Amino acid sequence: MRISWCWALLTVATMPLAAEQNTNGFLVSRVDPGRAAVFVDGNYLGPAANFRVARTYSVPAGQHEIRYVDPRYHELVTNVTIEPGETKELLVTLAPLPLTRPPFGRLRTINEDKFAAVYVNQHYCGHVDEFSNFAQGLLLNPGEYDVKIVPASGTIIETKVNIEANKTVIVQ
Repeated sequence: MRISWCWALLTVATMPLAAEQNTNGFLVSRVDPGRAAVFVDGNYLGPAANFRVARTYSVPAGQHEIRYVDPRYHELVTNVTIEPGETKELLVTLAPLPLTRPPFGRLRTINEDKFAAVYVNQHYCGHVDEFSNFAQGLLLNPGEYDVKIVPASGTIIETKVNIEANKTVIVQ
C-alpha cells in the first residue's frame, strides 16, 4: 500500500515536467559568422555556435521572431514556427558591414557567465568571453559609451566608460 501511494505521488509530481517538455521544440542555427548572437522574441539566448559547433536551444512551441546579431554584420530577422518536439534548423549568412577606421581604444569585459551578453550604447556587441583576456577586446573609437553586461542569471552590470586611443578599459 505504501509503495503504490509513493508511486502515485511521484507520477503526479512529474506530470507537469513531462507536459512542459512536450510543449518545447529546438532551434539550431548554422550561422556565418558563428559568433552571431541568437535572439528569440527579443530575448538573448547566446551565440549561434561554440568552437564552430552549432548550439541547440530549447524554445517553446509556436511562432517566433528570430534575430541574428553580430556588430560587424547587418542584422537578419526571420520568423519561424516551432512544433513541439521538433528541431528547426536555420542556415544563415550575414552580410558584412564596412570596416570602422582607427584610432581605437579597447574595451575588455569580465564576468562569471562567459556567455553574458555585452551591449554598447544599447547594441549587442558579443558575449563576455570574446572580450575577456589580455589578447582580446572590443575595439572602439575614442569617446564615451554606455556598457551593459547581461548574464543569464545574476546582476546586470551597467556603467559609462570613456574610451581613449591606444588604452584599455575593463568592465567587470
